[in-house]
Amino acid sequence: MRYQGKVVVVTGGANGIGKAITESYLAEGATVVVADIEKPQNADIYFLKTDVSKAKDIEQLFQHITDSFSKLDILINNAGVSTFGDFYEISVEDWDKVINTNLRSTFLCSQKAALIMRKQPTGGSLVHIASTRAFMSEANTESYAASKGGIFALTHALAMTLQDDQITSNAISPGWIQTSDYEKLRPIDHTQHPSKRVGKPEDIARACLFLTDPANNFINGENLVIDGGMTRKMIYEP
Repeated sequence: MRYQGKVVVVTGGANGIGKAITESYLAEGATVVVADIEKPQNADIYFLKTDVSKAKDIEQLFQHITDSFSKLDILINNAGVSTFGDFYEISVEDWDKVINTNLRSTFLCSQKAALIMRKQPTGGSLVHIASTRAFMSEANTESYAASKGGIFALTHALAMTLQDDQITSNAISPGWIQTSDYEKLRPIDHTQHPSKRVGKPEDIARACLFLTDPANNFINGENLVIDGGMTRKMIYEP
């Protein structure tokens, strides 16, 4: 129960990676607030309906945190959308939806969280879920890649800005994570990874627990790639 008494906010915590993160902190004794547009299946989880693409919703979320808990120890910026589209056809509205949900929300949530954390003697921890797509791409993923690349840059900028407030800022860049049992995987999907398997949401959750442990506060401004070794693998046409 190493997080007993800690207050944790997980954006997009109802499903997938966010759900695993939420459950991991709950198992360690933390009070977890899930900020999502969908309600978690676990009725016991503290839930605040929040659309992080809307600045007003973020303002209301952190006002509620202040009013209800008067503290915040950890923020996990996990909420995001992975909408892809033809580069020649993507609209400004489509672009803004991805950027606002993935990147702008990370900035705004971090700003609001830090305003609470800086008043605490022990500061706090920010973890932002980026992606290996910040560093490598497939075609027609421009808005998503840009949003995740922005999160990577924002991570180290925040680490510098918040250092005197004892607030650490780190990112995690997942590779291929199987977030649903409906995602049917082939043997090659696993064996192409140097780790010989596709990732699981719990892989990311364990990394969050590690990065937000106060004993690990010497890790700051970093991006932890968790992808089974794929970004280190040379791939040539056979």
